[in-house]
Amino acid sequence: MKAVAVIGFAASVAAQPKPSGKTLINDQDLIDQYNSVNGATWVAGRNNFFDGKSFDDARPLLGTGPSDMSEHLASALPDSAYAALADPPADFDSRTQWSGLIHPIRNQQRCGSCWAFSASEVLSDRVAIATKKASPVLSPEDMVSCDKSDMGCQGGTLPTAWTYLQNTGIVTDTCLPYAAGNGTAPACPSKCVSASEPFTRQKASSAYAINGVANMQKEIMTNGPIQVAFLVYKSFMSYKSGVYSKHFWEILPEGGHAVKIVGWGTESGTDYWLVANSWDTTWGLDGYFKIKRGNNEGKIETQGPPYAGMPLVSLEMEIDNKQNIIRELFCKVVTSKMVEDKAASMVCGRIEKHVPSIPSAECQSFVEKAWEKLTAKCTPEDFVV
Repeated sequence: MKAVAVIGFAASVAAQPKPSGKTLINDQDLIDQYNSVNGATWVAGRNNFFDGKSFDDARPLLGTGPSDMSEHLASALPDSAYAALADPPADFDSRTQWSGLIHPIRNQQRCGSCWAFSASEVLSDRVAIATKKASPVLSPEDMVSCDKSDMGCQGGTLPTAWTYLQNTGIVTDTCLPYAAGNGTAPACPSKCVSASEPFTRQKASSAYAINGVANMQKEIMTNGPIQVAFLVYKSFMSYKSGVYSKHFWEILPEGGHAVKIVGWGTESGTDYWLVANSWDTTWGLDGYFKIKRGNNEGKIETQGPPYAGMPLVSLEMEIDNKQNIIRELFCKVVTSKMVEDKAASMVCGRIEKHVPSIPSAECQSFVEKAWEKLTAKCTPEDFVV
């Protein structure tokens, strides 16, 4: 029986399309073959981004060197950092959660700069979310031209990109517009294209890997979109709608691609991640795509690995953000005995374990002043036993 099954599988694989590097991505026969697969959860179609382009032409755009999560556990936030946060809802979309603060779809053009686009987009969004107001688009060109630990249009990695954001930072897109679309990065500048704009770089105050699907969801719903990388197979380039997963006969990937996850949901019984691409708004779902969630499709949940960081903002905004976290966690860590004893130090000790960036002493000063308001929001059912 096993031999029959193997023969049947081999015959099925042999009958599938075998596009070569010279095949045009928008070849209608190829698209029709993708759409003829029984039980597929997605629909293929022609995308303007790849007009006249073969798979050989597209391969250099996939400029991310994937790296497994197992190699970055030391830089990942511990599970305890997410343990006290609410369970993820069934669906979530950063664009509605933070209306007007999520930045638009970009176009990397003919440069393998997806690593820079997705990293700069995540930081752009998180600046707006942290400051609670619309913020400028940050410059991927800064990273492509100036981040010497990565390779410009020839690619980069997520951890090194975030090291650059943390140590150096990036200017706005109006200061340094994208100019590497032809595949060649200009020299790193020292001033903005407009003399009226200061050459000021926005930094990340922290950078970290994110381990596991639930932690990825909690990170997104708490702080904003995250950066991920995944292995791209030929069929992905023809994605138009539905929940993408590669076809079973696709064995060898074309390369690694970095993108920005903004949310998740379920469509016709299939769980998905909602993801922003950098292939313009004419590709896919107005520039977005849905990809299977929970089964590590294309290794999207482990390769890269998933990464993010918090923006460096003014002291006043940082304090406000910490106080909001304390308010959110207070009722989840407090016990009835702590409330009875007004044990602010014990409450803050628990909060510090969950969020090490909020020292107990700093937390205690705020909690003591806001004790009545904090406890008033808690019900006996909330109290930790």
